[in-house]
Amino acid sequence: MKFTIVTIGKLKTAYLRDGVAEFVKRLTPYGGATIIELNESKQSSQDASQRAAIVEEEGQRVMKQIANKGFVVLLDVKGKHVSSEELAAKIQRLEVEGTSEMTFVIGGAFGVSKELRQRADLALSFSSMTFTHQMVRLLLVEQLYRACKINRNEPYHW
Repeated sequence: MKFTIVTIGKLKTAYLRDGVAEFVKRLTPYGGATIIELNESKQSSQDASQRAAIVEEEGQRVMKQIANKGFVVLLDVKGKHVSSEELAAKIQRLEVEGTSEMTFVIGGAFGVSKELRQRADLALSFSSMTFTHQMVRLLLVEQLYRACKINRNEPYHW
């Protein structure tokens, strides 16, 4: 399975960049992972109408990246909670059904557009707790690597 991660914003801290890079490297033998970083909108406002405009604008840019990208997973605090084994099983089912690419979307600070929510095949939540979008990226690539190991019956914990 080839994984693509489309995200709003860039990683700003070295330890997160290093961690993400390590797991992206580890995913190479399993089909690989590509990360597409889209710039955050420059406007930052407490005004609800400006926040809504930012969400729509960022959503349009994300939609251009995922137009025909197989199975799309939106990372969303309101999404479904799954275990590592359940995520691995979902990836395996998709592969058996002929899906060769999964795209994961991490939205911006103000959320994601209605259009993007409708395009997603699955909304997934890592936790009821709040994490920064940057930390979620690290958690995601680690869980994808773990899923690949599970699906190949390879040890992960030593």
